Amino acid sequence: MSATVELRVVEQGDDTFVEDAWALKEGIRREEGVLRQRRGFFTDAYARSRTFVLVERTLDEERLVGFASVRRDGYILFLAVDPDERGEGHGKRLVAAVAEEYGKVTCHARTSNENALEFYQGIGFEVVRKIDNYYEDYGDAYYLRLGEDSFTEKLSRFFRR
Repeated sequence: MSATVELRVVEQGDDTFVEDAWALKEGIRREEGVLRQRRGFFTDAYARSRTFVLVERTLDEERLVGFASVRRDGYILFLAVDPDERGEGHGKRLVAAVAEEYGKVTCHARTSNENALEFYQGIGFEVVRKIDNYYEDYGDAYYLRLGEDSFTEKLSRFFRR
């Protein structure tokens, strides 16, 4: 069976895919111990954000592969990719869509979330600063910014040729 992964944009105030996004995030939280947010916080932030979603379409169904919820200033509130789909470029595709739309991309990542830090730094994010007790559970975070010689800049230069 052939499937297509399609990028879509869910505009602010639209709760399309919010339940699927919550379920994906919660599955990651249970498995990896990261992405800990209260449901009310998550659904409120999702509704106030523009969300880029990757949806796998088959003949009879759609399945959320990943998503990035973003504030108006290009700050990524949530980024999640189905663990079974990692390594396929989906996270890069989401970040590239955010960068193309907003230019500047920033986010926070838990200092203990090695997978996220490896991903972000691998595509050109730079650690701007460490913030102690950033999270509700007093976990520390890094504030990250997509650097000037980042994956997105390289991609942008490639398309300008």
